[in-house]
Amino acid sequence: MGSFQLEDFAAGWIGGAASVIVGHPLDTVKTRLQAGVNYRNTLSCIRTVYRRESVFGFFKGMSFPLASIAVYNSVVFGVFSNTQRFLSQHHCREPGAGPTGALPDLLLASMVAGAVSVGLGAPVDLIKIRLQMQTQPLREAHLGLGPRAVALGKPPVYQGPVDCIATIVRTEGLTGMYRGLGAMLLRDIPGYCLYFIPYVFLNDWITPEACTGPSPCAVWLAGGVAGAISWGTATPMDVVKSRLQADGVYLNKYKGVLDCICQSYQKEGLKVFFRGITVNAVRGFPMSAAMFLGYELSLQALRGDHAVTSP
Repeated sequence: MGSFQLEDFAAGWIGGAASVIVGHPLDTVKTRLQAGVNYRNTLSCIRTVYRRESVFGFFKGMSFPLASIAVYNSVVFGVFSNTQRFLSQHHCREPGAGPTGALPDLLLASMVAGAVSVGLGAPVDLIKIRLQMQTQPLREAHLGLGPRAVALGKPPVYQGPVDCIATIVRTEGLTGMYRGLGAMLLRDIPGYCLYFIPYVFLNDWITPEACTGPSPCAVWLAGGVAGAISWGTATPMDVVKSRLQADGVYLNKYKGVLDCICQSYQKEGLKVFFRGITVNAVRGFPMSAAMFLGYELSLQALRGDHAVTSP
């Protein structure tokens, strides 16, 4: 086969859909912890969301990510796999090329995938976070409304994803769809390096040499561990990104990445940048396990292989 393969994009789409369904409830909790107020800890946040909004509160904003993040992951996995394949084939054609090029290839392919992902992912994350945040206690904290007013008061700012997009474009312009872009670049480029590289090396380490490819269990475990590592280490910039993107639902507090970092540090100290790290790591495992397992099994079915093949 050539270096460019469309199957990677199709398999990434299926894996992306699986990861959204598995991870969205904890993603809602993570966003509320990072950008909201009056949540003492993860369990307090879960209880508050359930009490005020029932179980459906954990799935707020899922329709848009389900439709869009599947496409987003399709591009990420397609770009990563095809870039890595191209670099590997290029090195194989060089005289004296050996396996030492594997890590640089993975690193460069991960960085390219991270950079490309931001162009698609920034608007998706913005809409998801605005929908997740519009019924939480920002009004209670900043506009002086009591809990009862928040729970029983005015209808949500946005009536759904389409209305959210239209409102942002009308009030903030097209550039408003890319609020938090800088923070997302700082999160995703290193984040994808710590996503794909541990996955590939863990898969190689778990899989016996006699096997032609990793088993589904190995893929599930390696994908889950890689996701926990990536999301755990990305938490500081994820906090900044969430705050920048949630900014604007009711108030505009931040002028940019540095201003958000400074204001957050001055008001809440260093610990604020690690808010939601437990949820991020816990959520990262099942989401990424589902993502990689969906990707690998789909790729296996599309290619008619009998062994799972790493990206």
